[in-house]
Amino acid sequence: MAAVRTFASRYDLRIVQEHAARRTLVLSGTVAQFRTAFSVELNVVGHPDGTYRGRTGAIHLPPELDGIVEAVLGLDNRPQAKPHFRIRSGADSPLKTRARASSSVSYTPVQVAALYGFPAGTGKGQCVGIVELGGGFRPADLKTYFTKLKVGSPKVLAVSVDHGTNAPSGSANGADGEVMLDIEVVGSVAPAANIAVYFAPNTDAGFVDAVTSAIHDTTNKPSVISISWGSAESTWTAQAMTAMDDAFQAAASMGITVCVASGDNGSNDNVGGSTDHVDFPASSPFALGCGGTSLRASKNIISSEVVWNDGSSGGATGGGVSGFFPAVPWQAGISAKLSGGRSIPLKNRGVPDVAGDADPQTGYAVRIDGTDTVIGGTSAVAPLWAGLIARINQSAGSPLGYLNPSLYENQQALRDITQGNNGDFAAAKGWDGCTGLGSPNGKLLLSALQKSAAKHSR
Repeated sequence: MAAVRTFASRYDLRIVQEHAARRTLVLSGTVAQFRTAFSVELNVVGHPDGTYRGRTGAIHLPPELDGIVEAVLGLDNRPQAKPHFRIRSGADSPLKTRARASSSVSYTPVQVAALYGFPAGTGKGQCVGIVELGGGFRPADLKTYFTKLKVGSPKVLAVSVDHGTNAPSGSANGADGEVMLDIEVVGSVAPAANIAVYFAPNTDAGFVDAVTSAIHDTTNKPSVISISWGSAESTWTAQAMTAMDDAFQAAASMGITVCVASGDNGSNDNVGGSTDHVDFPASSPFALGCGGTSLRASKNIISSEVVWNDGSSGGATGGGVSGFFPAVPWQAGISAKLSGGRSIPLKNRGVPDVAGDADPQTGYAVRIDGTDTVIGGTSAVAPLWAGLIARINQSAGSPLGYLNPSLYENQQALRDITQGNNGDFAAAKGWDGCTGLGSPNGKLLLSALQKSAAKHSR
């Protein structure tokens, strides 16, 4: 950090923030100063969402910072990620399961938790952190929603990162839909947990700062973090992915579980062309990647569960094989089944790890900007798992932290999904590139994870 301070002083860049635990220094200066300091070209570039500051060519560092600086973020301020939720067309269901003429159904998060056999608990003593890159929530809507569900009034706190704020736009189709979905799912499943919502700008720097701020928040101390934003690995720079992955590794070492939605655009992840892509940050080896299913029940019992893939709307769970992260030890010997029937050994990180209900046609009844509606997408799965883990942490008496290796050791504690595909990847017995190891069997998970934690602590 001293070396960076010296570098900043040389180019008259002002240090406005530094945080040793987050390994971050924030510098302030003019475009001209940054151009000179990093030998980089910065220009105004057009974007579908407006204009942004973009860079051309590489970022250069002096020799004395070689091996010290991992990433230089914020020079480019284009939108980095998108929320992974989908509002069901024509949704108008009240806060209860209701069959529709089209055979669509909806569930409250409480009902989904019951179907998956979540262990008893309220998340008391836990804090769940939620990362948001836009939008906001209205306390009145949350009060109305939770009152109808009769789950109490979860404590929700907005935390500003890089000047991001709780700023509801009034549009359910925008980022408000993501924010409200995340809070309402977590708050319904773990109503006694504290919920800290970290609002940051939708840039690579803002995203990483939101994550590191949540991980190193010594006031709220989240034991679980839910992230429902992301984009294809090909839209990220290597330095930004490395910085985020290192942040997740820090979370793992601190006993924090990070749940991340795997995307809503199938095996291609909305990139186009014939190549498969997975979504980041779900593809980080230190994230619990959360895929999507279509869930149906009869008399409060699951009657069917298949891969979420709605060909008519193009919505389908993300998943497949990373193009950036190498194979991980806990996926050793696993193969990915392709839709054509062939299987290929995993040579890189496979995504997702787990799954849950995500189909808008079997979606979640929520309230957004004064309106009751139904939402699906893997955006609902990350907070669902976060709420489940908050309950498990409460029962265990301490955070179980990085769960991936333990989950692969205890595959019998998940509901294996063996039907459907997300495009080029098909469901299969065991792990697959659509739903990972499957959806939760809550009580079995609690027992298995507690036993695994005890074994590894010896």
